[in-house]
Amino acid sequence: MDLGTAVASSFSAGISMYGVIALLGIAGRLDWVSGDSVLEQPWVIALALVLFAVEFVVDKIALLDTVWDGVHTVLRPMAGALILSVAPDQALPVPVALGVGAGLALVSHSAKSSTRLLVNASPEPVSNVVVSTAEDGLVAALMALAFANPEIAFAVTLVLVVVAIGLIVLAWRLVGHVRHRWRSRATGSTGDPPPAGA
Repeated sequence: MDLGTAVASSFSAGISMYGVIALLGIAGRLDWVSGDSVLEQPWVIALALVLFAVEFVVDKIALLDTVWDGVHTVLRPMAGALILSVAPDQALPVPVALGVGAGLALVSHSAKSSTRLLVNASPEPVSNVVVSTAEDGLVAALMALAFANPEIAFAVTLVLVVVAIGLIVLAWRLVGHVRHRWRSRATGSTGDPPPAGA
């Protein structure tokens, strides 16, 4: 597995850990990539596919998706670390690979979960389905690119990391603004300064 494929896979694992593990296992068995033998075990692929199917449904249900993301806050970075560290064709030292892989997955996971906090504030259910489907599409496209052209996938992943960090900052600023408005409503204050002479 080239470094570009491993980097793109680690980043994608932060969004869809089970889907990426299943894809890497299948791609390894089909000789599309030289992957780790553990990921190519039939039972690992089968389990990953089952859990991906569960995640596919849960991820489109408001609030349940937040709980699911919370449970996977540790698991997804661990998967990203594992994927990059066991990639056969990358030359990074193991501690560096573990750290980079975990960091990539943590960034994409944080962007995903932060965005979902905002989406879940919307009263209608359609936005959750749309956002979740877009995330699935992004992972599928990035993984396809990672198998076909690792160098381009590497460059695209770096761009996505920057975009993800921007989304995290924006999402938390918006969350802070929404919390401020809720507190103001609860206390009956608008948060505006009192008029002159008051």
